[in-house]
Amino acid sequence: MFLRTVVALVHRFQLDKIKPSDVGLEQEAQYARVWSGPMHQCNGSHPSLPPIKYLHLHECDSFSIGIFCMPPSSIIPLHNHPGMTVLSKLLYGSLYVKSYDWLDFPAAADPSQARPAELVRDTEMTAPCGTTILYPSSGGNIHTFEAVTPCAILDILSPPYSSENGRHCTYFRNSPRKDLPGELQLNGMTVSDVTWLEEFQPPDNFVIRRGQYRGPVIRR
Repeated sequence: MFLRTVVALVHRFQLDKIKPSDVGLEQEAQYARVWSGPMHQCNGSHPSLPPIKYLHLHECDSFSIGIFCMPPSSIIPLHNHPGMTVLSKLLYGSLYVKSYDWLDFPAAADPSQARPAELVRDTEMTAPCGTTILYPSSGGNIHTFEAVTPCAILDILSPPYSSENGRHCTYFRNSPRKDLPGELQLNGMTVSDVTWLEEFQPPDNFVIRRGQYRGPVIRR
């Protein structure tokens, strides 16, 4: 874990230097700078509002690199990164980020049942800003993005998602149950403001389409 942390910090330092022009997105970044909104539509719900676009840069057994280009008001629902370290760099625009980590509490026998989590981050980010890092069990491994303006996020996932190796992307929502406690006793400590999350399928208007990456080729 210590080595993984050190490597992630080194990569964060490098990512902090990346600009939209380095990955072929200067034109999109200029549009975001002059965008005057608002636009209150969900991704895929209006013909004039394009869905979220994913630009694939590179993938190998060790890591993957991609960019999510998000139109205003589009949302990437709450989702996890099991056993993964993720570096995220906001290239342009503004977005809301909300993230959680699981609490060390006995898991339910049924994985679809609600699990307790603690809030790690609930904030708005505007580029230029620093790279964020999440780890397998800390840093806000379960997160959601909502675009305030047109924006783009560059993600490095290490290792990448892999169904064969048990690294599935699972989506979550706040549990609607009213009988779940807002406080828990863990290791002799009282944890307040507990959030209970449960698995769910994203709505039909959650659309991510593959886009064409126009930046320089990534070679390992």
